[in-house]
Amino acid sequence: MRRSIGLERPEAPDVEITRMRRRHVRGVMTIERQVYPRPWSPSLFISEMTAGHGRAYLVALESRQVVGYAGLISYGEEAHVTTIAVDPERHRRKIGTRLLYELILRAREMGAHAVSLEVRVTNWGAQRMYARFGFRPVGIRKGYYQETNEDAVVMWTDDIRGTEYDRLLDRIAEGIPEGVRPT
Repeated sequence: MRRSIGLERPEAPDVEITRMRRRHVRGVMTIERQVYPRPWSPSLFISEMTAGHGRAYLVALESRQVVGYAGLISYGEEAHVTTIAVDPERHRRKIGTRLLYELILRAREMGAHAVSLEVRVTNWGAQRMYARFGFRPVGIRKGYYQETNEDAVVMWTDDIRGTEYDRLLDRIAEGIPEGVRPT
């Protein structure tokens, strides 16, 4: 079946990943309030992104609008993903994948060898994405999400500096569509 010229989907604008700055907090908070029952405060984001050493906070921008964000803290050889979210209207476009990819690169730059995170037990989409990055479940934190009393799955990936992990990152990058793909 042919599409009429007027019904063709426009190309998605390019997504740029950059360091989170104060000017991005309003856009971050718009997404934060949509996706979390108990959102972080703007001051917490500002505190985290200005803490300096051992932190990486990123935003995904589409036409200069915040469409996703992610954060990481590094403690020597270990790093921990503190937050990652994408505007619900832009799910399934690999923006979360690109953000996590960039966080892993930052973790490596900061000297990390392993990365951990928590994810809701019911968030199977995120768990699948994390599994593609080599994260595996290592435990459960009962009632971790206090607002809903939901448990968290603790996930971990090791040896993010090895050649096998380099190949994994290369395969992930190849699967990210043009416009979102790392350059």
